[in-house]
Amino acid sequence: MKLEIVDLHASVGGKKILNGVSLVINSGEFHVIMGPNGSGKTTLAKAIMGSPEVEVTEGRILVDGVLINDLSPDKRANLGLFLQFQNPVEIGGVGYVNFLRSVAEKRIGGTVSIKELMNEIKDYTNKLHIDQGIVGRSLNEGFSGGEKKKSEILQMAVLKPKIAILDEPDSGLDVDAVRVVANNISEISEKSGMGILIITHYNRILSYMKPQFAHVLYNGKIVYDGAADAVDEIEKNGYEKFIG
Repeated sequence: MKLEIVDLHASVGGKKILNGVSLVINSGEFHVIMGPNGSGKTTLAKAIMGSPEVEVTEGRILVDGVLINDLSPDKRANLGLFLQFQNPVEIGGVGYVNFLRSVAEKRIGGTVSIKELMNEIKDYTNKLHIDQGIVGRSLNEGFSGGEKKKSEILQMAVLKPKIAILDEPDSGLDVDAVRVVANNISEISEKSGMGILIITHYNRILSYMKPQFAHVLYNGKIVYDGAADAVDEIEKNGYEKFIG
């Protein structure tokens, strides 16, 4: 899959946030996007997935050359896009396993074996160090902050998107949890060949990964596109070199 964002402008609540973002992500690539608070990173993620909170006023979002600007979030997900939320919401009454099964079946257009699904969930609860009691709960209801973040990575593992956008998967996690989450993201992406775009403020999670490309977003524009060694520069000296 090839995801293209071309000269994207977008607003939230009538306030202009994105000012002409262009970005290309292919399946199998590992990108990281960084930038000061308020630069538009989360708005970009939500715009890609078609969040109703974000109004795209100009520009194009394409999947394999096909314009998806007018597609609903579920249709974008069915194409193979996935968004891990910065702050996952609790949805009472929606069982975690039933949610995963219904989404997976919609994605593949067929039936998912509950036995195979449960085995996969068990595998990743172990790998992610999640209490297996999560499977008996409603989606995110009563989850700790760390459980919510790990739960979203588990969802990514089960749904196997072609391109996953991960919005601060490290926020709110302790040192050990960051390592666990990072290792699982790397393993899942390498095994499936999915493309990854990680949005983060810190180098900590990236120290366990091997991103290929780095981007710096500032005032709604990408001001740096290039090699991932920019992450080390940001860690040492901040964004001054990139934003002037």
